[in-house]
Formats: sequence, structure tokens, C-alpha cells
Amino acid sequence: MSEPIDWLPDGTPYSARFGDRYHSENGGLDQARRVFLHGCGLPAAWAGQPQWRILETGFGFGLNFLVTWAAWRADPEQPTLLHFVSTEAWPVSAADLLRATTAHADLAPLAAELHRQWWGLLPGVHRLRFDEGRVLLTLYVGDTQTMLRQQSLTVDAIYLDGFSPQRNPGIWDLHTLKAVARCARRGTRLATWTFARSVRDALAQCGFDVTRAPGVPPKRDNLHAVYNPRWEPRTTRQPQAPLALPPGECLVIGGGIAGAATAASLARRGWQVRVLDQSTQPAAGASGLPAGVFAPHVSPDDSVLSRLSRSGVRTTLQQAAWVLKDGVDWSACGVLEHRTDGTPGLAADWMDGPGADWSQPAPPDRLAEARLPAATAACWHPQAGWVRPARLASALLTQPGIQWQGDCRVAQLRRIEQPLAMADGNAPRSWWQALDAQGNLIAEAPVVVIAAGAGSLELLEQRWPLQPVRGQVSWGIHTGAAAEPLPPFPTNGNGNLVPAFALDDDPTGRQAWVMGSTFERDIDALPPSAADVQAAHSANWAKLQTLLPQVAGHFAPAFAALEGAEKVPNGSNEPQTAPALQSWAAVRCTAPDRLPIVGPVDAAQLPGLWVCTAMGARGLTLSLLCGELLAARLQGEPLPLDAKLAKALDTDRM
Repeated sequence: MSEPIDWLPDGTPYSARFGDRYHSENGGLDQARRVFLHGCGLPAAWAGQPQWRILETGFGFGLNFLVTWAAWRADPEQPTLLHFVSTEAWPVSAADLLRATTAHADLAPLAAELHRQWWGLLPGVHRLRFDEGRVLLTLYVGDTQTMLRQQSLTVDAIYLDGFSPQRNPGIWDLHTLKAVARCARRGTRLATWTFARSVRDALAQCGFDVTRAPGVPPKRDNLHAVYNPRWEPRTTRQPQAPLALPPGECLVIGGGIAGAATAASLARRGWQVRVLDQSTQPAAGASGLPAGVFAPHVSPDDSVLSRLSRSGVRTTLQQAAWVLKDGVDWSACGVLEHRTDGTPGLAADWMDGPGADWSQPAPPDRLAEARLPAATAACWHPQAGWVRPARLASALLTQPGIQWQGDCRVAQLRRIEQPLAMADGNAPRSWWQALDAQGNLIAEAPVVVIAAGAGSLELLEQRWPLQPVRGQVSWGIHTGAAAEPLPPFPTNGNGNLVPAFALDDDPTGRQAWVMGSTFERDIDALPPSAADVQAAHSANWAKLQTLLPQVAGHFAPAFAALEGAEKVPNGSNEPQTAPALQSWAAVRCTAPDRLPIVGPVDAAQLPGLWVCTAMGARGLTLSLLCGELLAARLQGEPLPLDAKLAKALDTDRM
């Protein structure tokens, strides 16, 4: 449940839990600007930097974040990327957040943007993205000390905030401040509004040089500090390459969703990225699906995949909204999950908290739209939908800083190392060359990311036991109105059906449908034989009849003509117009634990070689998140998801 807020007659929010106001008497803006922003030397300190990372203890209503974001927007020397990480044990409701922040007219537009993403804040890590991914708010929902000890984080500035030490001593005690100090680098600046002796002493014990600063009324004194311990701090950073890299040149091998997502994430950070692919156009492989579904995974124990999928869905929603046309390229219309095994999927107490924003027992009206009985075991995922993957990949690859190089098959990677110091005095360096089958050079760069799906096996020289999995879908074009309306949303559970999506650029024009997919392990033959296509159509038809028994009848005439069905040529990015029942096939790639693989291939022996692959059947849900994770690890940024989840995707597990 959201933190209950009382509103005082003067409009100030008041916490009954801590018996204190959220803001000082001046409304909090002066405090946000003068105590925290200016107290950490901003905006001057971040001028011209590729990124700037801020940690705040106690998000509250987000005034410190909004003021910092506004300063970043107004600064002509703004860093390329602004990271703002904040802890919050008791998130306020979206309505209270909007009421508190829109009272400040100059911040109202930013507050409205924050409000739109303020949902589903379960305990854990949530990444909210603004200004097309250049301002990143990472919320650690939970106890400050616990969350900071669980995550891996290095920051450039610290806003030490929260209710007063008398009201909320836990956030100011020595153990919490040690957890805060663990996130600092030598030179990290800290600012806070209190000058309490206990806080000064604890910060000094943690390695900060503490000084007094003029206070913001009604406070006489504020506190400034710089992390400068007399000892060498123990390194507890996230797993990554030995040295976080500044933006430079990078090759991405693979032009599907995983490669496009990685390229876009790096380009937003200032990298110059060249994407290499054996096909002439993006998304010619497994990402060429006519349309697909992205949705959360649910489990009673809220498994790793369930938590990972929510982070992935949030990322997909955010980035698709930046680059795609709603109703044509994608739709966040929600997804119905028919639990065909009869299990509820969700924990008994799931609806008691913000998890209901993500998934809930399917309401009667949704079941009725799918023509399923009222007693059907099903979940409704309001934050989910369908997308045309090829259009998403193409849109991501049009971002500034990305160069497409198609029609080139990378057969081998070769590492080149310059052993001696360069003439200009710089340290020795190494780089990677991408070669074709004849050993000819295609391209070279210091960093290479393998994101080639099933093609990753060859480039990784069979390093890991990755499994190819062929998938086939059945699809067609609607030729007339249905006798009864089709569900206005996809349904998944036993396969998935996207009942209608725009085939062209007009949402009112031709409509198509797609049903699938098969999951043919250890089969990589393309194109499938005629017998394989027939078998796939039969399997998809059987799944559809189980998934939506009453809706399946609308598609029966198409499946009735199985003997005459023909296959769309493999590699086609756009659905064809005939015949009525069509097929599409591609080969996916999975790891033994069915989770993606994201990270350096071997940081010690193969520096600069990274991988983002094995998306399996959940590429639309996870690829964009994995691209962000790889970019964050490469640059030493705050991670976009819980550190334990990141570790579950790391190459070390292989």
C-alpha cells in the first residue's frame, strides 16, 4: 500500500508515520536548490562530463530530483547522462505525488512526467527514464541501509536527506552512513540540511571530511562533506570489465532486437556504434516476427524471471513510446493470460500492494471480451501489449551515432594488441577485428558486442552450451468483419494470439493476426520443410483452440485449408498478402537456465569483447532491458535492475 499522507491547512504534506512535515517551512524548493544541488557544487561540477551520478536517501515527493532535473535541462554544459538514484522505504501514492509537486509552477511539467511513471513500485529496484533516456531515475524501494548494501553503486554526489534524526534515527545512524559511504568514490561530495553532532561524527568515521556551511532558514547551519578516507577503500563494485570505459567506438554484431537495443543504449551515451549484420535489412532473423507480445511473467513465489520480466516490460514501454507509432507499430493495450493449467499464477496476497498495477486476476469484463467463462483461471496484465519487432529494431537503429552495415557476414573475431606504448605517450591498447569467411577485414573497434542470437554460437566458438530453438507462427490477413468482435488485446498462456494489428502505416487500414509459436529445440534448419510447416500450423491451431476456444472459430476457415498453405520466404520483414494462412519461421537461442546472457565474455583474457544474447522466446520483453544493462556495466553506471537479477544474467554463471 502507498504511504498515507495527511495534508496540513497550509498545503504541506505531513507523515503520520514519522510525525513530521515532508518539507521545511519554505516549501522545500530553497532546500532542494541551496542545500543539495548547490551544496554538491552543481551544476558546475558536472559540466562536460559523459555522466553524473547522484545518490539521495529518502525520495519523498521527489522535489530534489525535480530540481536537479530542471537544472540539468537548463545547463548548456549538461552531462550526456544524468543518473539520480534514490532510496524510499514508503513510496507515496501517485495522487499525493502529483498534488505535492505540481504546486510549484516551474516544476509542474516535470512533475507530470514523473507522475506518469509512478506506478507498480514493489520492493526492489525500478528504473524510470526521462528525456528519451538521458535522465535516469533509479528507485530503491526498501530500507535505505538494506538496499544500499544489496546493490552495487558508485556515485559522484550524495544528497543526505530524510526526516530529522530525532524522528527517523535509522536513516542517520552509523550503519546506514557506512552503506552510503560504500557508494562513494574519493572526491564524492555530500550535502545535507542537518549539522547534528551525531551525523558529523558518523560521517567522519566513514571517511568524509566534514565542513560547516551557512544554513537555509530556518536552519542556521548546513553540512558539506567530501569523501576522502585516510585508508584505501575496499572495492565492492558490480561485476564489470576491469576498467569502466568512456564513450568510444563499438561494433555490434547482429541487427535484431538485442543488437538494436544495445546499439541504441550505447549511442544515447555518446558511443559511435557500427551494427554489422549478414542481411541487408535489420531484423531479418528471429526479430522479423510479424507481431509479438510483451508481458510480465507471474509466479506465486515471484521468481527471478517474474521480477526480471517486470523490469523488462517497463523498459519496453518506455523506449517503444519514444520511437514507435501507437496503434501502428505497437500498442500498450494490455494482455490477458489464460492459465490453461488452472493455477492462479499470483500469490494470495498479491493484490494487497502495488503489484496489482502489473498483474491481477482477470476481471469479468476482460474474460467476457475473450469469450471465456467467468470462472476461467486467468490474469490481466495492464502494463503489456503487442509490438511489431522489425519496426522497433529499425526505429532503434535510426538513433544518432549508429551506422548500419548490412550484407556482411562476420565469420571470425580477431583481437589485435599494440604491445608498445604509442608515440603520443598513451598506454598500449587493443582492439577487435571482424573478419569474413575469407579472412578479409569488415570493421574494427576497441569494443565488440555479440548480439547475433543463434549466430552467437559460432562467434563464441561454442564457449557455452547455447541451444538453438526453431519457432514457427501462423498468421493471416483479416478479409472481413468477424461475426463477433475479436478481443481488443492479445492473449497468451498456451502460445499467444495477437488478434489484430495494423499491417500498413494506417491504423484503420488492413489488419492482420498472428498465432504461435512452436518451440522446436535443437532444430535450426531454415527454411522448414513443407511437412514441418504443416505440423507447425496444426500445433498452433491446437494451441489456439485451448487458449481461446470460442474465439478460435473465427480463424477456423484459415486453418481448414492447411493442405494448401504456403510459407512466407524466410527473412521477410513484412507480412505478405497471400495466401490466407501463412507461416513465418526463425531460430532463437536459449541458455540452459532460459535466461539471457549479458556481460563481458572474459574480462581478463578477452578485454573489450561483450555479449548480449540468448533472449529465447522473451526477446520483446527482455532485449531492451539487456541493452541498458550492458551499457550500464560497460560504463560503470548504476544498474537498471536489482543487482541479484543482473548477476543472474551475468556471463560468469556460464
